[in-house]
Amino acid sequence: MERHQITGHTELIGLLAYPIRHSQSPATHNAAYEKLGVDIVNLAFEVDAPELEDAIKGLRALKLRGANVSMPNKTIVHQYLDEISPAAKLCGAVNTIVNKDGYLVGHITDGIGYVQSLKDNDIDPTGKKVTIVGSGGAATAVEIQAALDGVAEMSIFARDDKFKQNALDTVKKINENTNCKATFYPLEDLDKLKEEMHSSYLFTNATGVGMKPLEGITYIPDPSFFRPDLIVTDVVYAPHETAMLKMARHAGCKTMNGQGMMLFQAIAAIELILGKRVDSEYMKEKLGISYVYED
Repeated sequence: MERHQITGHTELIGLLAYPIRHSQSPATHNAAYEKLGVDIVNLAFEVDAPELEDAIKGLRALKLRGANVSMPNKTIVHQYLDEISPAAKLCGAVNTIVNKDGYLVGHITDGIGYVQSLKDNDIDPTGKKVTIVGSGGAATAVEIQAALDGVAEMSIFARDDKFKQNALDTVKKINENTNCKATFYPLEDLDKLKEEMHSSYLFTNATGVGMKPLEGITYIPDPSFFRPDLIVTDVVYAPHETAMLKMARHAGCKTMNGQGMMLFQAIAAIELILGKRVDSEYMKEKLGISYVYED
């Protein structure tokens, strides 16, 4: 395994989450730093919510350039920062911290990564209608950013569970803070889901359904929900093709998995912290990332 040559000038960017040892994020970020030619390393730190305040104090004291944040810390770290971006405020989550000489600014790049991955795959929902399933953190980031970036109309579906209120709050935030018209529908109403999908440019599964331990499962009952000119995307990046994407592909739809979102959210985070943008084509080749399934 190649190792960064540590010197007295090497700077550190940390990933704060729990658990985190399984994460591919440090490998992604360190590959980008190598390409950019910067003397920086990214390390994963297992920081749970009770230790988060001390970790942020340590970030300031040790003068880390910044940090990446994942669960369970994304929704609580804002209280220890000096400022958060408008998108992070609307999402209620932070996944990137930029240290500006001790002044800590929180950002959210999950939604940015999703929208940029669409554009990278020649998909542009600007001015169009989209239907999205999901009420969790990833869904909220995707929904908020899509609205901020010019989606005209959004139908948000969510199950009647403890996260339903998140979806209702997101609809309210979108309608009050953007030019997008958002509407909530219960995911249990499959007839309405089919109707909204049939009138949309793009359909997205923004839930974890389709990845382990829910691999092979989909909210879509049968191929009649898809039409050939509907674009179908998934935030799930493993497996490469979820059961939903396979069904949509066989129905003639253009499909895209979540690997692009994963890549571009990292690229956006790196740009925020370093002020430099790494080449996405290099990163795709380096990390073996592809968006579409090929037989």
